[in-house]
Amino acid sequence: MTSSPYSLYGLGAINQTSIGAANSMGYSGIGLRTDSGINNLNPATYSLIPQNSFFYDVGVVGEFNSFKNQSESESKTTLNFSNLAFAFRIEERFGLGIALIPYSDVGYSLLGIQTNIEGSSEVFESNVTGLGGLNDLRVNIGYGPTEKLRLGFSASLLFGNIEENEFLQVGSGSLEITETTNYSGFRFGFGAQWDLTDKVTIGSTAQLPVSLKGNLVRSANKTILDSEIVIAEDEGSSVDDFKIPLELGFGLGVQLTDYLTMSADYKKNFWNDTNQTENIGTYQDQDIYALGLEYLKNPLGRKYGDRIRLRTGINCDNGYLAINNRKIEGYNFTLGVGLPTGRFANSLLNLSYSYGSKGQIENVLVQENYHVLTLNFSLEDLWFKKRKIN
Repeated sequence: MTSSPYSLYGLGAINQTSIGAANSMGYSGIGLRTDSGINNLNPATYSLIPQNSFFYDVGVVGEFNSFKNQSESESKTTLNFSNLAFAFRIEERFGLGIALIPYSDVGYSLLGIQTNIEGSSEVFESNVTGLGGLNDLRVNIGYGPTEKLRLGFSASLLFGNIEENEFLQVGSGSLEITETTNYSGFRFGFGAQWDLTDKVTIGSTAQLPVSLKGNLVRSANKTILDSEIVIAEDEGSSVDDFKIPLELGFGLGVQLTDYLTMSADYKKNFWNDTNQTENIGTYQDQDIYALGLEYLKNPLGRKYGDRIRLRTGINCDNGYLAINNRKIEGYNFTLGVGLPTGRFANSLLNLSYSYGSKGQIENVLVQENYHVLTLNFSLEDLWFKKRKIN
């Protein structure tokens, strides 16, 4: 799912991949007006789904990570499901969609941690691994009161678990401690888009804060001379709620020329208001900036090359976690292409590539560079369309 060392904190590494075209446009799209696919960044866009259209989107993502600190470096590769979504029109200017995407990913390993044995100068080593994450099952509804104004509402079920395993070897014996924390909660959001002109659209979104309920299951097994003994088992202990903050987003979509479209977003996540801290870090407000471009010559052109969509973008943020008073900033560049799979339907094979970096080589911090390749099958089916016979 992920191999980022920064997934050690909180709910893990927050997922930034979206659906379809947004992955190659700097993960932007709040103000992007589109009726040719699913835009999960603003529920208001679901009101633009054409008559008789039924959209599907299935994606996978592969990630190659390299890590460096002051003394060592290593690399890892992961492969994961990125999304499953569909959307359809209910009636004129009224659409609905359902999407399942990862909200956060956990996947880290800390090897050779040395701890002093109380009352002596001796130490023992332990290995700690973590895996899991949360999923976001979201229902989006979009309605257009007028031709130029669109409103949206979303309801999400966030659920999943994080498992941490610690293994200690002491002499001829060993101790294994496993803790699994389950989280769940509902979150609601809103969106809007307004067409200032035929070529300029502005948009906004809001995701309300939520406290996720936590439940902890702990077990400990001791092994001596190949004989395993269960020394502790605790079912259903409560843990502190994890607070997800208010998130506000603003977007601009502009048709620059007949062939070129621009998307620009700004998002603010109010982590300060959650008053949460980690053992060596605190959560602080996060600012995210995103910019994307798409080139399309003619969506209905006779030549296949005229229907290919070329995309690029950039995304940067100042981080939401501060370790030793140093925030974990990050940025990435994206490229992508949308390859039509049919002549008249809006079915595309969306392929996107992203290169990014976060963190830095300083004190206990790690610099992480990553290459991400995302493949989305963005398909359109036409339902209830009457056949004409001449």
